[in-house]
Amino acid sequence: MPADWSRTIDVPERGAAARRWHVLDTGPPEVAESGPTVVCVHGNPTWSYVWSTVAGALAPRHRVVAVDQLGMGYSERTPRRRFADRVADLADAIDALGLTVDGPIVIAGHDWGGAIAMGWAVAHPDDLAAMVLCNTGIAVPAGRSAPAIIRLAASPFLLDAVCRGTPLFVSGASRLSRDRLTKVERSALAAPYRGAPQRAAIADFVDDIPLRHDAPSETDLAAVAERLNDVRAPVLLAWGPDDPVFNDDFLDDLAARMPHADRHRFPRGGHLLPLEHIGAPSAARVIADWLDGDGASTPAAATSVSEVSGDTSAADHRPLWAAIEDMASSRGAERAVVDMASGDALTWVEMLERIERGARALRSAGVQPGDRVAVLTPPGIDALVVAYAIVRAGGAATVADRGLGLSGLRTAIRSSRPRFVVGPRQARAAAQVLRWAPGAKMIDPGELVDGPPAGELPVPAPGEPAAVLFTSGATGPAKGVRYTHAQLGAQRDALAATYAISADDRLVAAFAPFALYGPGLGITTALPDSDVTRPGALTAAALSDACSKVGATMAFASPAALANVVRTASAVDGGAEIDGLRPLRVVMSAGAPVPSELLHDVANLAPAATLHTPYGMTESLPVADIELAAIDAADGDDPHGGVCVGSPVGGVDVMITAREFDAGEPVVALPVGAMGEILVRSPWTSAGYDGLWAIEAAARPADATGTRWHRTGDVGHVDELGRLWVEGRSVHVIDAAPGPVTPVPVERAVERRLRGTRVAAVGVGPHGRQQLVVVVEQRGQNGLASADIAAKVRSAVEPVGAAVAAVLAAGEIPVDIRHEAKIDRAAVARWAGDVLAGRRTKALRRH
Repeated sequence: MPADWSRTIDVPERGAAARRWHVLDTGPPEVAESGPTVVCVHGNPTWSYVWSTVAGALAPRHRVVAVDQLGMGYSERTPRRRFADRVADLADAIDALGLTVDGPIVIAGHDWGGAIAMGWAVAHPDDLAAMVLCNTGIAVPAGRSAPAIIRLAASPFLLDAVCRGTPLFVSGASRLSRDRLTKVERSALAAPYRGAPQRAAIADFVDDIPLRHDAPSETDLAAVAERLNDVRAPVLLAWGPDDPVFNDDFLDDLAARMPHADRHRFPRGGHLLPLEHIGAPSAARVIADWLDGDGASTPAAATSVSEVSGDTSAADHRPLWAAIEDMASSRGAERAVVDMASGDALTWVEMLERIERGARALRSAGVQPGDRVAVLTPPGIDALVVAYAIVRAGGAATVADRGLGLSGLRTAIRSSRPRFVVGPRQARAAAQVLRWAPGAKMIDPGELVDGPPAGELPVPAPGEPAAVLFTSGATGPAKGVRYTHAQLGAQRDALAATYAISADDRLVAAFAPFALYGPGLGITTALPDSDVTRPGALTAAALSDACSKVGATMAFASPAALANVVRTASAVDGGAEIDGLRPLRVVMSAGAPVPSELLHDVANLAPAATLHTPYGMTESLPVADIELAAIDAADGDDPHGGVCVGSPVGGVDVMITAREFDAGEPVVALPVGAMGEILVRSPWTSAGYDGLWAIEAAARPADATGTRWHRTGDVGHVDELGRLWVEGRSVHVIDAAPGPVTPVPVERAVERRLRGTRVAAVGVGPHGRQQLVVVVEQRGQNGLASADIAAKVRSAVEPVGAAVAAVLAAGEIPVDIRHEAKIDRAAVARWAGDVLAGRRTKALRRH
């Protein structure tokens, strides 16, 4: 922090002598086109230093003034200040500095400084340009008590000893951030509070918290809370969820009071979010980007990624359950869904009845339109019924599958903040004990079966929330993805059109999330007997049995699942052609690049089927599609181009734009054949990410016409025939000195040479001078590959035009849990860097 930021000012106090304030003042912005001044208010027991990182990020375009409240930090020690006094003090300081003379300002507040910032904001609406709030509150959220840590510190027996007499409260505040602060930062936070006299205001601050109904500041705080709904300026709620003081309940409370607020929830963030080291994006970076985007409001002229020709209107929108109603009416006695693991099955009539009973039960339990309902029911028939019942009731089904792993599942559910949880006793107990869904009402799936047999069920509007789904977490924490009824309906229709699906089709879904589509498409769906958390455990026998049970015409499985089907096929009676697979007309596989060699092996097992590899992602599926014959043709045209995923399906637009583009500038398409980042748009592209403003802003750039696109995070190119080629993830591109090297072409070249071997191509070294390292999976190995393997790898990669610096071998290459196919190249790169540097390394693990 620059020393010249620190200064003191004398501020006339209304009706009293001037008070000396300490402030951190960055001074005039460095650029001519500057933004509004930002005033930052700290909480208790910190000081202006808590905003120093944010000030550094904002200083180029904004003057930042972070104040030390009276009695706090290095400001003058004064008699006790109540909440109303502190709001008035802040107004005095802003006036004394003349900060509003040149126009409205941005007010930012953290902890109890947020309440004071809100107090100033509602009293000065004409001077407010925007407001940023971090881990703060204005009232205790309904249905919960004040934070236990605050109640304890405020108790008459401990208040003076903990807050003034000893530095316990000061040191405890920084401990809340655990390893997210350095020792230097912890020491700096405590520096102004070395002695008891310097800590008097800390105790006064805690004592002013209205923990009892006759508290002096209760009325003033309540008055501010009531007026927050009148705030019209842009608001950013930047939140660290790992906070025992101002947790997500306070975030939800403020969001309800200011519905227009943008939210960014930092999964790794805690109580002292503005100062914490939490990886990218940091709170400082997000706040700076938000302000530079003029309050982060999406430009009115910009078009949504789902607003393209052919978008579904209210007039022609078919509800997600419409096909179930149709099948119950026309083929009611036929099986709708079969679970091979349990042996259970439902007819179309039974399924529709259970969905409608469940929907009525959910409405009776209090589910309102748009309410989030977490599905913790294990994969199977009950989970399908629960998901459709939620949607039919008007709720938003929050579906985080077990493929995320236990930790990922907890993080996903907590981030979505469901109001209801549906699951068996064990799942509900875990959700309560581990606080996956604080305050949510718990519902047993059995209660939905016993729902009312009759009663009105309103039909949700197309634009209302229908679901929150989660990405696989292969490149970071799983992100919640919001969908409306119209978008899911358009997605259903796109799948039906792409694969010519009719009521005569029958699907075997060996991938739990894809099983949700079956009933909505109006086709019988079978779930094979396999562990959904281990896709690679699906056997040929299990797949064949499921296909035989329903006379399947379609099957969907991940690449890892199909690979094991091929490996285990010889154990099934019937030899190369598995009996249950013979009637299949379509086999689909997705989730990661699917080797054509694997598809040919599957084709030998299902000779009548066309093999398809749909390309898409949680945020938009399908994007493109290709079948095996076309893959072979593409490989012949360009064997080193990556993975050809085919042409965009009807209704999808694809653009290739420059890597690492500025999301604030219009995106421009690259020429045919040029490698860049893949952008897509369609009527079924999701509504956006959930509570992740910065990621959403970066992922939805606009072109020169204002049309918005979805940033897939993949890189590739479009060839002269209009075919889309995927070459890897943008974050995994090897930035070598001669130029960027994409990983997938390298990996595919090695996979062809070392048949059946998993391969990862990663970059090691500084950005711009990275070296290409190829890691092959070989059981029992953990270091340099053999000379023979290294020679084969280098020979295979040579036609790609990339120079291999080293070839390593690892016993296992880490992949995601959901698909067991997406390689964690970041983990592989770290491991490879350690090996090549001679550092002690731990063996890589599959998960």
